[in-house]
Amino acid sequence: MSTERRSFRQRFLACEHLVGTFVKTPATHPIEILGAVGFDFVVIDEEHAPWDRVAIDGGLLAARASGTAGLVRVAEPTAAKILSVLDDGATGVLVPHVSSPAKARDIATACRYRGGRRGFSNTTRAGGFGAVGIWDHVKAGDETVTFIAMIEDPEALEDLDGILGTEGLDGVFIGRGDLTVAFGATGMEAPQVRDACDRIFAAAKRAGKPVAVMVASAEEAVRFRGMGASAFIVASDQGFMRQAAMKAYGDIASVANS
Repeated sequence: MSTERRSFRQRFLACEHLVGTFVKTPATHPIEILGAVGFDFVVIDEEHAPWDRVAIDGGLLAARASGTAGLVRVAEPTAAKILSVLDDGATGVLVPHVSSPAKARDIATACRYRGGRRGFSNTTRAGGFGAVGIWDHVKAGDETVTFIAMIEDPEALEDLDGILGTEGLDGVFIGRGDLTVAFGATGMEAPQVRDACDRIFAAAKRAGKPVAVMVASAEEAVRFRGMGASAFIVASDQGFMRQAAMKAYGDIASVANS
């Protein structure tokens, strides 16, 4: 794994302005297109889309080919699952439901060699299929793999400092949708959801960790940037296709009335 250029992890930890999107369609083409457009990262969504191990492997290759960072939102936060996507060359993992410091430590341990328990193999894409020596591979993996925890459970709010203070955890993603459902709130702008966001931002600031959020517009991104967010996920490949399809259909269908 090359570390010659500035890695996604370095940029994320430095709180650079990063723009990404979810990829729901288990194919390489959406990732190639998004990378060519200029997205800083894509998140292959194994949790809520039909990605399997082979499709993820191809998707991560497409991310490398198109020059965008390929993260995976894993369906299960197990050591085996995390190992598989890292071996396939994932830039990092976005892990759902990190609701306690113990969970955060378990995942951080699975992501790291030194001080952790990541299973070793350099005969993978991450290790150049054997081209990278043992300790060079260990060093590169520990320096570049990014672990972002999703804070989306009310119980996580009870020990945010413990979660954010976990060694090896690089930052957090605020799961406003899940928090809304968990609270039974009227929407993502409900007082209890906004309060949860404020508490997460405050804890991240105390820990010196970056925050990622999903936004629906530039105006929303400006608001969250002012609160401390630096990484922004907008829509998904399917969302983009639906929006473009609706506009194209509406434009041409309107010709019938002209």
